[in-house]
Amino acid sequence: MLTIRQIFALGLKMAAAADPRGPKGVEKYLGRVEKEYNGLKPDEKEYFDAEQLFNPYDDSRIHCGDPKTGVKRLMAGIDIGASEILLASQMGERGKPIDLVLAHHPIGGGLAGLHGVMDLAVEVYEELGMPVHVAEKLMEERIKEVGRSVHPANHYRIIDVARILGMSLMNAHTITDNLVHKFLADFLKKKKPETVGDLLKCLLEIPEYREAKKRGAGPKIFTGNPKHRVGKYLLEMTGGTNPSNKVYQELSRAGISTIVGMHMKDDAMERANEFHMNVVIAGHISSDSLGMNLFLDELEKRGVEVVPCGGLIRVKRGRK
Repeated sequence: MLTIRQIFALGLKMAAAADPRGPKGVEKYLGRVEKEYNGLKPDEKEYFDAEQLFNPYDDSRIHCGDPKTGVKRLMAGIDIGASEILLASQMGERGKPIDLVLAHHPIGGGLAGLHGVMDLAVEVYEELGMPVHVAEKLMEERIKEVGRSVHPANHYRIIDVARILGMSLMNAHTITDNLVHKFLADFLKKKKPETVGDLLKCLLEIPEYREAKKRGAGPKIFTGNPKHRVGKYLLEMTGGTNPSNKVYQELSRAGISTIVGMHMKDDAMERANEFHMNVVIAGHISSDSLGMNLFLDELEKRGVEVVPCGGLIRVKRGRK
């Protein structure tokens, strides 16, 4: 039987293998964090989050519960709130105990640390041909902006509910977003869609996106034309949240013609359109579900029963 700690460790391992920076890039990142920590004064170390020394994804972590607890059944959702925690508790009272509640979106320290994962985009942009100094500057500005935006949140409200009810709780945000990125990168590389319309059809071959379309939130062209050629494209599927709007001009200069993302705000869409880029939005909850499903399939193979909730579109891909 897997423990909560083993489940989280498996998530970290899978995420590092799928990380756009590659496993070696993740190791380099952790090395930089360790160097930063070693350079702190004793009074500064008191406020350093020691989890960052082994967990490269600040927005994913175990929030409460004994990590040594064995998990026979878990409840998994894209968004977990107090109602889902109460539901998990009720299931225990009805003879189907939940050993772990697994959220996708950040909560607690994971929400407070959301901006901490965003610098992985720098290496992605550099790989695509953007000068590294430009990528760093653009991401520094956006990281500070996101950090300010999450700062006033009531981060621990949901965690307090789980703790009082004795429920174990963790979340896997960038952990499973990395899995989406790798899955779609491999899928589209194999499919080689020529036009934006072809790209849309390819996405609809994936069950989560087909179901999302039935629910009214399927893949959609935000800017561009179905007849436009895809050209060189960027997947915006991981890295915490949307990048700076200023990035689209630099991506266009680097030869990127199409953005394939989970979601995009109107002002960002307008900037991408200003620089003649195609934008295809695969879907938010459906993309999150795809990443979670890839993780949950591995847990089920190891004997964990999964109870989907919180908007999760559960699709099982089975054993290979």
